[in-house]
Amino acid sequence: MQDLDVKDTVADEVDMRDLVDSLGFLTRLAQVHTYELFFEDLGDDGPRPGEFSTLILLERNPGIRQGVLAQKLRIKPAHMTKLVRAFEDRGFVERIIPDHDRRSVELALTALGRKYVAEHRPAFLEHETRKPPTLTASEIRTLKHLLRKYVGMAAEDRS
Repeated sequence: MQDLDVKDTVADEVDMRDLVDSLGFLTRLAQVHTYELFFEDLGDDGPRPGEFSTLILLERNPGIRQGVLAQKLRIKPAHMTKLVRAFEDRGFVERIIPDHDRRSVELALTALGRKYVAEHRPAFLEHETRKPPTLTASEIRTLKHLLRKYVGMAAEDRS
């Protein structure tokens, strides 16, 4: 067996050269950092970012088909089914089978779901307006613009 020159490396000394220009790696780190800030602001007992985003879309789009919601959020249908079932168990969402298409499932928030969104929206919106100390307001606007462009989000999605 060959002797390897192994050294004790501290975090500041890790060689990241092959990853510093990797879009996937950087967006993954950005997501982790964003979630850390989210939980810092809303607490570990508050809503989870993905769950709350889903509930907001349900509030804004009552009767949206489950498949359309999964597609818009880029969630696998099986995962969406589990998420919707968890929301149902909490009393936040109801499934509606429309008479005109018995194969589709439409979703709507219940009164309890609307109350949950209303209670948590102020903290969520406050979190969204908090400027990370590493970016200026202008840089944040540019980053959001570039991310929307990168994921193909149309300008009309912002209205």
